[in-house]
Amino acid sequence: MDYQIIPVTAFAQNCSLIWCEETKQAAVVDPGGDIEDLVAAAARHGVTIVKILLTHGHIDHAGGAAEMAQRLSIPIEGPQRGDEFWIRQLVEQARMFGFPGRVAPFTPDRWLEGGDTVSFGNVVLEVIHTPGHTPGHVVFFHRPSKLALVGDVLFAGSIGRTDFPGGNHGDLIRSIRAGLWPLGDDVAFIPGHGPMSTFGEERQSNPFVADGV
Repeated sequence: MDYQIIPVTAFAQNCSLIWCEETKQAAVVDPGGDIEDLVAAAARHGVTIVKILLTHGHIDHAGGAAEMAQRLSIPIEGPQRGDEFWIRQLVEQARMFGFPGRVAPFTPDRWLEGGDTVSFGNVVLEVIHTPGHTPGHVVFFHRPSKLALVGDVLFAGSIGRTDFPGGNHGDLIRSIRAGLWPLGDDVAFIPGHGPMSTFGEERQSNPFVADGV
């Protein structure tokens, strides 16, 4: 599996284009907006986007999903059903944060649960339910390359906010320590914002979830 991180929207959200190197089939994780940029990136890499994957329902991660799905005639998979209320409120979220474009609510073609897998080409991603930032947040893990796409659960040196409706600090800490750390210290992760890091680095130095905290 190969990937490119493409920051989108005024929130500089880390949308990821990920693809199977053998079949050139691709998925877009968290298309918050700037759909033209995402389609252009796929064309540059010579890959075909066949599905959209969502970690959670916040506007900067899901705001462009309906438009992209309609434009490319592709399905949306994720997040977990606990984020249905966030997706229903996408238009209100867009208005509140001044998001441009054709933002619309939608029903994912497939709600995900922890233990599920999603696939495209020869790539299989494991789904981990990680509530806390939002109730229906999920993480996608590619075990062969030891890469996790963690949305807004964990950042380099920080963790996700829990002051939005449905957020829960205790759940978030448990999601990180029980859901992510067992995957291995050598796992690299793409967060929803900011630079990549590894679980091992965060266990050493993250002031919120380091082992010594």
